[in-house]
Amino acid sequence: MLRLIILSFLFTTNVFAFDFFTPKARTHIHVVGSSTVYPFTSVIAETFGRDTEFRTPIIESTGTGGGFKLFCSGVGYEFPDFSNASRLVEPSEIAKCAEHGVKEIVEIKIGYDGIVLANSVAGKKFSLTKEQIFLALRDGSAYQKWSEIDPLLPNTKIIIYGPPTSSGTRDAFVELVMEEPCKKLTKLSKKKCGVIRSDGHFIEAGENDNLIVQKLKNDPDALGIFGFSFLEENHGTIKAADINHVVPSFDSIVSGRYKVSRPLFIYFKKEHLNLIPGMREFVQEIISKNTIGKDGYLLQKGLIPLTDLEIKKARDGVVSALK
Repeated sequence: MLRLIILSFLFTTNVFAFDFFTPKARTHIHVVGSSTVYPFTSVIAETFGRDTEFRTPIIESTGTGGGFKLFCSGVGYEFPDFSNASRLVEPSEIAKCAEHGVKEIVEIKIGYDGIVLANSVAGKKFSLTKEQIFLALRDGSAYQKWSEIDPLLPNTKIIIYGPPTSSGTRDAFVELVMEEPCKKLTKLSKKKCGVIRSDGHFIEAGENDNLIVQKLKNDPDALGIFGFSFLEENHGTIKAADINHVVPSFDSIVSGRYKVSRPLFIYFKKEHLNLIPGMREFVQEIISKNTIGKDGYLLQKGLIPLTDLEIKKARDGVVSALK
């Protein structure tokens, strides 16, 4: 009798354990990735949750690199459906996705964003060149104050808050600002050109760009690196430095005059289209003319729109993937 009770208990316990560790069906969409794209996707999610019968998607700001790591971890309810990105997915990330069964990744280009250097409205006005920024941030830099680089720059300590290495904004900043003067002024490899000083003058402030903005409010002498949309949202408390004599603005980014800008993306896995309720409908909301483009509601959040040709290409590609 005792043996039967023990066997019965073990069987029941194993069934319970199996049920406990089996992923439950998920009824909401899960998005991870870029902190720069986060505000835009959040607005899409709110609109989607309000205007459809589906649940409002959950959006997490994990950074572009961190987002792809989660996104590429597998297929199923326990893995994200979408990944926001402020840069293109890398070949190594595509390979990692494939290793875990994520073999059909679809890219949606949603618009553009500038990368700005900004400081408090109570601080000095900065007019910088890419060379000056490189000299201030390069690994091993001996410069302590901006005026040591150029007497015309403010006589203040070099303090810059910026994103970590997992951030797409950090990757884009290195590519768009650091690499050109590095190549011109040094013989360093491309990889070494992207190494930023770690002696306290550059401070990693995490993946949350709002945190960087808050740091600037409390430190008038500091500069911060983040997306243009955050500058727009906080224009009363922070101001942008012009780079190579061009002030970042909606018009200067659209026209291409402001050279420190990059495209923004949302990626999704086709394997989840028939797994998560509302996946197809959410994708349709992202590419809707009411969302992206010159008349889209994301413009109110600071997204720089695609050209008509780019929008058509993006929509055609996604519509094809949904078939």
